[in-house]
Amino acid sequence: MRTVEKTGKPVTGTATGTGTRALRTPGGLSVRLDVRALVVVVLLLAAAFAASVVLIGTGDFPISFGDVVRTLFGEGNAGQQLVVKELRLPRVLVGLLVGASLGLGGALFQAVTRNPLGSPDVLGLGQGATAGALVMIVLFSGTTTQVTVGALVGGLVTGAAIYLLAWKRGVHGYRLVLVGIGVSAVATAVNGYLITKADFVDAARAVVWMTGTLDGRDWKQVWPLLVLVGVLVPLVLSHARGLRMTEMGDDVAGALGVRVERVRLVLMVSAVLLTAAATAAAGPVSFVALTAPQLARRLTRSPGPNLVASLCMGAALLVTADWASQRLFGDGQLPVGVVTGVLGGVYLLWLLVTERRAGRI
Repeated sequence: MRTVEKTGKPVTGTATGTGTRALRTPGGLSVRLDVRALVVVVLLLAAAFAASVVLIGTGDFPISFGDVVRTLFGEGNAGQQLVVKELRLPRVLVGLLVGASLGLGGALFQAVTRNPLGSPDVLGLGQGATAGALVMIVLFSGTTTQVTVGALVGGLVTGAAIYLLAWKRGVHGYRLVLVGIGVSAVATAVNGYLITKADFVDAARAVVWMTGTLDGRDWKQVWPLLVLVGVLVPLVLSHARGLRMTEMGDDVAGALGVRVERVRLVLMVSAVLLTAAATAAAGPVSFVALTAPQLARRLTRSPGPNLVASLCMGAALLVTADWASQRLFGDGQLPVGVVTGVLGGVYLLWLLVTERRAGRI
């Protein structure tokens, strides 16, 4: 499902390569379908749904898989309706939306920078959003809504700073990564300074938020994130062809009619918004944006950014990690950011070793 073009041939379906088919209608619309990528997306969606149902049924008031599904479709008794729809479903939806946002944002950054390490974690967007949240917590003792707004503004300001500092007759991958690493270091220092200046209560609150957690999430976090994702995902997918062309080089993409800097700017702004919104909703959940696109690419074995697969992988990863944080550590529950940090750190080390052996770093 990667390219759409007009053709005068009324052919209903032809093979175009291994695992790829071109579906054409009598009206002349042609859609190139990657069968393996489609199967992977369907399986990831099924995994995300199954993990979500299991997570909803987990807790002090356990509910079976079947009862959760029936309750989601309007059945179930009053107690199940309360637990499922009011107490647990919002947390799971926030987890799905945050994971999807981070997965898609990470895929966009890695495609724009043409670097497997070009994720929001490395570029400093999470640290920038954290700085915005800490300003509201430490300096203004802000409410939850104010902290969310502060994180969103901090992420946007950091993204704009990285883009402007990396601009020199265009934005190029390695320069963007290097500037992002520098901005990340500055933001990390600012965050440390703010923590040292906070009183005990605000510092404890800030540390919990900085870990990345889905605890206490309700419908107030769901709706803004859902609206943002609903707007940005179609916008990103509408520019997917241009992004794919830029992977052949700016000169080639420009010769094919792609407005390279416009496409790059739109996609970077979208990636920054997705990352900042996810951080504002759940805190800086680490490594999902780094690992989800690469795991999706390894499963699909498809060239290109694999945007839809990365989105689905991010959602499945985060809800699975949230389940693990609640069930695999005895009576104590860990913030989901701790689990993703451990798993992501191991994956990053493996990736660095692999890239070094391949001679790419």
